[in-house]
Amino acid sequence: MAAKTQDFSAMMKDMMGSFPVDTKAMDEAFKTTATLNEKLSAVALEAAEKSTEISTKWTKDTLSKMSDMSKIKKEPADYAKAMTDFASAQAETAAEHMAAYAEIAKKVQMDTVELMMAAGKDFSEDATAAMKKATDDMSTAAKKATTK
Repeated sequence: MAAKTQDFSAMMKDMMGSFPVDTKAMDEAFKTTATLNEKLSAVALEAAEKSTEISTKWTKDTLSKMSDMSKIKKEPADYAKAMTDFASAQAETAAEHMAAYAEIAKKVQMDTVELMMAAGKDFSEDATAAMKKATDDMSTAAKKATTK
């Protein structure tokens, strides 16, 4: 008598068919990730735009004050006063602009934390739904397998 070899590929195909894979959960997770990335990018781009506006304003202010400082003065002591006034104004402007940068950083941090918390909730809900669906599918497949 010849030994008959089992067809493992047919057996694997039957087994995989008994446990269907639902790609909807993967699609939802991908959409959640893509949405999070889009929102994080928007936060970063807004911060970059505001930082650029501050830098541009700061540069314009500095150039304007340098223009005033470089004008011809009547007395030699006026040059020293112009330099002192410029340095004082620069220190004040630097403090204002650094505070504005700090506000941008604070907003980015708050927006990021808010997005991450919302995303964590979404990911958790997606994972729970996927696990429930997988458990239900496995139970159904197991029942089908035992009733054959």
